[in-house]
Amino acid sequence: MAETPPFSPMLALLVVAHSLEAELTAQLRPLDLTPRKYALLGHIKASPGVSFSELARRSQTSVQNVHVAVKALTASGFVHDDTAQAGASSTLRISKAGLQVLTRAHNRRAAIDDRIRETMPGLADGLAGALRALTIGPADEGR
Repeated sequence: MAETPPFSPMLALLVVAHSLEAELTAQLRPLDLTPRKYALLGHIKASPGVSFSELARRSQTSVQNVHVAVKALTASGFVHDDTAQAGASSTLRISKAGLQVLTRAHNRRAAIDDRIRETMPGLADGLAGALRALTIGPADEGR
């Protein structure tokens, strides 16, 4: 009989994350969004005029990936780039259609969050604590 490998919290989180990302992707697809585009749209709404470099930093991706995604958001009518000229800084802002689709996307994401809270009580609080521990770190907690 094969021995059961030890439980790995990291691998478990990766499996859960992959499953939830697939669910979110399926919910956003009819809105012409992906999780990355959804996140970028939220950043653009929160920070009108944000640079491509800053969007890349916030999204933990490359500037080239951000350009491709923003171009798609612009083509969908969700984002306006008021100075889309070669060599010039862009002035990105969310459009009325972008605000509407972002609201719909938020509602779909919130439904997934609500289901998680209902079916796995305590998971949200546990994840929030884990995230705090990762971002603050044990050495910073006393400050």
